Amino acid sequence: RSLMPRTLEGQITMEKTPSYFVTKEAPRRIYNMSRDTKLIVVVRNPVTRAISDYTQTLSKNPTIPSFQALAFKNISTGLIDTSWSAVRIGIYAKHLDNWLQYFPLSKFLFVSGERLVSDPAGEMGRVQDFLGLKRVVTDKHFYFNETKGFPCLKKPEGSSKPRCLGKSKGRPHPKIDVQVVQRLREFYRPFNMKFYQMTGQDFGWD
Repeated sequence: RSLMPRTLEGQITMEKTPSYFVTKEAPRRIYNMSRDTKLIVVVRNPVTRAISDYTQTLSKNPTIPSFQALAFKNISTGLIDTSWSAVRIGIYAKHLDNWLQYFPLSKFLFVSGERLVSDPAGEMGRVQDFLGLKRVVTDKHFYFNETKGFPCLKKPEGSSKPRCLGKSKGRPHPKIDVQVVQRLREFYRPFNMKFYQMTGQDFGWD
């Protein structure tokens, strides 16, 4: 709380930390701070998410083992290593279960990472509605950056320059064996189905 800006009546303070969703203690702590907190969770296909996670680690440490070596406990039996964080984070149903012990589903908005790319204004419209804000951010605020492969903001407040995510975003992913990807898809499918049921939203990952 001491790190937050002072908020006047009618203002909303927002804070983002990707690790909250997967941190066991976070729901209880946030509930104890303020049970009225609204929670926005951005999710994407867990297979793509795991590969993206690996790509980021690889850029910082080029000597790490291959994706395949880290993802499998046993490659010949196809046993997935769920202790590897890149894999574990994508089991969204398990993490949401932890949050639902403290917060009702009505306090959550689940944003599709894929739709954030294909229709940024549409997803941002849902975010603004959820927060009870006027729809100020619309499609006129975005343009598609061909180099990065995702949308960027045209001109943020008080700046004349377009605003794009940093260099670490939009990196090309390493080529992963198609059978490895297929096996991961199969692994995540039941968890994805459970997540769709829990949220009442089909994210179309299968």
